[in-house]
Amino acid sequence: MAKTKSSVFFCQECGYESAKWAGQCPACKQWNTFVEETVDRKASVSKKEIREIRTSTLDEIRAADEKRISTGMAELDRVLGGGIVPGSLVLVGGDPGIGKSTLLLQVCRNLCEGGAPVLYISGEESLQQIKIRADRIGSFSRSLELLCETNLERVRGVLEEKRPQVAVIDSIQTMFGDAISSAPGSVSQVREATGVFMRLAKELGIAIFVVGHVTKEGVVAGPRVLEHMVDTVLYFEGERHATYRILRGVKNRFGSTNEIGVFEMRREGLVEVKNPSEYMLDGKPKGAAGSVVACSMEGTRPILIEIQALVSRSAFGMPRRTAAGTDYNRVNLLMAVMEKSLGMKLADQDAYVNIAGGIRIVEPAIDLGLILALVSSYRNRPIAEDVICFGEVGLSGEVRSVHMAEQRIAEAEKLGFSVCILPKVCLKNIQKTEDIRLIGVDNIQEAVQYIG
Repeated sequence: MAKTKSSVFFCQECGYESAKWAGQCPACKQWNTFVEETVDRKASVSKKEIREIRTSTLDEIRAADEKRISTGMAELDRVLGGGIVPGSLVLVGGDPGIGKSTLLLQVCRNLCEGGAPVLYISGEESLQQIKIRADRIGSFSRSLELLCETNLERVRGVLEEKRPQVAVIDSIQTMFGDAISSAPGSVSQVREATGVFMRLAKELGIAIFVVGHVTKEGVVAGPRVLEHMVDTVLYFEGERHATYRILRGVKNRFGSTNEIGVFEMRREGLVEVKNPSEYMLDGKPKGAAGSVVACSMEGTRPILIEIQALVSRSAFGMPRRTAAGTDYNRVNLLMAVMEKSLGMKLADQDAYVNIAGGIRIVEPAIDLGLILALVSSYRNRPIAEDVICFGEVGLSGEVRSVHMAEQRIAEAEKLGFSVCILPKVCLKNIQKTEDIRLIGVDNIQEAVQYIG
């Protein structure tokens, strides 16, 4: 088929394509993001070719048995939905220096120890630099093959010849194709490279991990079509200078997107945190006002977190509100509920809320914990160390039910908590427990009365 070259304009933020330049992108509403690039246009398919295309019914298709490949890291397997699916394309994103390359190099090490052929392709580091990082992690099997290359055609040729079981591309923004005149990392180059790796993964059955850089807004650099094309999108969260890392699945065609994996950064690399609840509560102050433990669900895993609040009289006309680790607007909403339902005067009070450990929680089940922490700080009355709470709070002050209440209570009981404040409507679905006392509340007034 004949090809014709034409010039089009792409939005650098979302990948929107336009025949002419525009000051504002009609899709993402960003200004001055259009760049001109030359692309190849294929001629339309003839009617004869269309008639030769054969469709299939579901009865004619024989589904292959899904045999996942274990990464050797239980936390990563959990986020992936049970392991690596052969022929899948996985995008790993995160801030610079957070541990993306370290994690994937550790995965390559574990797979090689199991005898799987693995190919690590780097476009950012030299072989000597990879060797230095590998020596810090530990000993590697000789079956791990390394390649430093950024040319897309050469990388494709090596993958077709070697046909490894798992391949790592670090990173997608460094790959470039000679057929496209734009610079590496541009919209056209990222789109073309992702398309090539997707076809290789499906045709050859290679599981490919792709590292993607993120922008200052925290999203993967390049067009949004990059996230749409891949099978799985994983994001690394956490402060760069903190020791913990949280791997969250944003998209997963082969599993749940609610699971998270918790890791700790050490000298030898990323180490799995087997019990995140105990890790998050480490260092909790005793007898401090404004501190309470709440339970949140991340997929099928309950995680106990410490909610800290500080309420103090404002020195200015307009009080400050700060929220770290949770939704700022949700905190303002709950403080309005407190003023209306509890009669507390907070209009002249500064309020600071923090989820200890740096993890970000947006589940409504921590609403009750936020209110109890704010009340405790406002009245300067500490909450007992053995008390845990969870429940969603409505605008009229009612405490609404949350899902998987039994799993939350079991996690609290395992860590030694003896009192649990929860929505009363959840009690009917919970079996009686001997080691933990369950206190059901209908509204926040009852919860506040219990803590004094």
